[in-house]
Amino acid sequence: MIYTITVNPSIDYVLQLKNLNTGEVNRTSSDVKLPGGKGINVSRILKELKLDSTALGFVGGATGSMFEELLSQHDLKTSFTKVKEDTRINVKINAVDQNEETEINGAGPQISDAEKKAFMDNLNTIGNGDIVIMAGSLCKNLNSNFYLDIAKKIQKNGAEFVIDTTGQALLDTLPLHPLVVKPNHHELADLFNITFKNEQEIITYARKLLEKGAKHALVSMAGDGALLVTKDKAYKANAPKGTVVNSVGAGDSMIAGFSGTFMDTKDPIESFHIGAACGSATAFSQDIATKEKIDEVYKQINITEL
Repeated sequence: MIYTITVNPSIDYVLQLKNLNTGEVNRTSSDVKLPGGKGINVSRILKELKLDSTALGFVGGATGSMFEELLSQHDLKTSFTKVKEDTRINVKINAVDQNEETEINGAGPQISDAEKKAFMDNLNTIGNGDIVIMAGSLCKNLNSNFYLDIAKKIQKNGAEFVIDTTGQALLDTLPLHPLVVKPNHHELADLFNITFKNEQEIITYARKLLEKGAKHALVSMAGDGALLVTKDKAYKANAPKGTVVNSVGAGDSMIAGFSGTFMDTKDPIESFHIGAACGSATAFSQDIATKEKIDEVYKQINITEL
C-alpha cells in the first residue's frame, strides 16, 4: 500500500478574475473549491494511475467536514486524525489579463499532544512493502522534527518513505535513505546556499543529496524540464509543449507518478518518464491531471542520459 501524509491539508478556494486591483472591490468570473494539500494531490494522481493509496493527515472543525465532503467526490481511501481546530482555507487568485497567480495560504490548526499521539499511533499498521509519501508544510506548532519522527517510525516497521519538503526538515531525513527527494532547482540551490550557473552544477549538487543518503533525486526545472540523478547516472526529461494554466500540484504529480510506478516496476527510468508526464499534465490542466492528459503528455517526453 502507498500512504500519503498531508499534515496541513486545506480547502483551496480558487478564484478567476480579469484583473486583481488591490484596495478595491474585485468580482470573480468563476470560482471553485478543491480539497488541497500536497499529499492529497499525490493520492489523486495515484488514483488516476489506478494505484491504491490511503491518505493520512489532520482535519478538524467545520472546514474539516467540508474538506472531507469535497474529497469524497474523488473516492479516495482516507484515515484522518480528527483535531479540535479548523482545517485551513487557502485562497488562490488567478488574474487572467495580468497573467498572475496570487496565493494566500492559511496557517492551519494548532495540534495538541494528544492529537499528535493519535496520529502517530495510526501509523502502526504501516509495514514491510509499504511506501509513505510525506509532502507539504507542517502545522504551526509541530516542530521541524515531525517528518523525521514519522520516517524513523515507519522505517523501523520495514516501510520505505518519500519526502517532498525543503530546508533542514529535508536534510534531517537523508541519513534514513528516502526512496526519492524532489527539490526544484531553486530549492536545491537554497539548500547549499549557491547560485547555479549551468545544468551540470545542478546535477553535482543533486548528487550531494545522494551522498547524504537519498536513493534518487528528482529536480524540477520548470520550462527547462526535469532531472533524475542516481548514484552514478543522470537523466533529463524535456519540457513538453503546452500552456501552463496551473502551477499548483505539478510537483506533487511528479512525485506520485515516480513513486507509484517505482513501487510497481522498480524501474527508475520509466518511473521518471511517468512522473515527468504527470507533472506537466497537471501544469497544463485546471485541476489535477486526468489519465487521458497524462497519456497524451507522456508521448511528448523523451528521457536522455546525460
